[in-house]
Amino acid sequence: MIRLQRSIIHGIRAAKTAADLHYYLQNAVELEHATIPPYLTAMFSLKAGYNEEIRQLIHSIVMQEMLHMCIAGNILISIGGHPQINKPPFIPKYPGPLPMSIGGEGFIVGIEPFSKELVFNTFMVIEEPEDPVPVETPKLAAEDEPDYATIGEFYDAIKKKIKELGDGIFIPATVPKQVLGWFSPERLFPITDVASALHAINIIIVEGEGTSTNPNQSPGNPAHYYKFGEIYYGRRIVSTPDGGYAYAGAPVPYDEDGVYPMVSNPQDYDYQDNTQAKVRVEAFAYSYSSLLNALHQAFNGEPKRIDTAIGLMYDLKVQAVSLMETPVAPGSEQTAGPSYRYVNTQGGMDSSD
Repeated sequence: MIRLQRSIIHGIRAAKTAADLHYYLQNAVELEHATIPPYLTAMFSLKAGYNEEIRQLIHSIVMQEMLHMCIAGNILISIGGHPQINKPPFIPKYPGPLPMSIGGEGFIVGIEPFSKELVFNTFMVIEEPEDPVPVETPKLAAEDEPDYATIGEFYDAIKKKIKELGDGIFIPATVPKQVLGWFSPERLFPITDVASALHAINIIIVEGEGTSTNPNQSPGNPAHYYKFGEIYYGRRIVSTPDGGYAYAGAPVPYDEDGVYPMVSNPQDYDYQDNTQAKVRVEAFAYSYSSLLNALHQAFNGEPKRIDTAIGLMYDLKVQAVSLMETPVAPGSEQTAGPSYRYVNTQGGMDSSD
């Protein structure tokens, strides 16, 4: 089971004011974002016309991670905070640990092409619930790490502290500044009081983990952990006659030939100057940074900038596929891949980290 430093939980519990929660909600925004580049890259690495069911499953997860990032950002805004998104420290170092050292320093997340090993060893570990529903198949063992707490505990601690501090921490004037409209109003709504904040956090938890008794976030729609399980085990999850669950439904086919041979953990400095790979990876970093700029502006007083961000996301897909069709060097069988880092988008690209 993936874990984070228990000191984070202690810090949330010790919070005395809304301002004391700003740091932890900023971490929640960073955490929800941190999974998106690895998931997106795996999805982009699936060639058109291949592995369509896998692509759709990952896409559904990515969209919900974006929703969860919006929810965390809106809660932060609602209690007087300001999400910081377009800064280099906002982006995890890939390969490297997740924000708040989730999983411990030894749990490393990289930028890699799709493989079932990646799904099992990384994605399912990230999404594993605090109390997984038993499914008829071997599962990853959970280590006992008393110095770490679960992600479920992290969100539960935030819920309890918000409830303790009460409705008075919410600022009505922040509602027009919150990012709304990108998703249905049943899932992305104004955060105005304790009840709406708790409901929003519950959406994050259920969509990611399901519940302790049901692997589905809604009928026929598994939570993230179990969707990745469907991909890894190659079968849809179904109910069994004894009231349990099994990966024994319709096939989720996988064709290894339908994955680009992208180099793992690509960095722009790995490419030779004046090559197509170098030009394209720098262009990707520029577009990605422009996306972070648009998101930062959307969460800091210009919510309509979310439309610009959505357009930039589609541009990233085109650029990522273009990269994965480009050899890392002349004559190489491996192809380039995206490098997620923040660069200066005002006066041209800045090579500094």
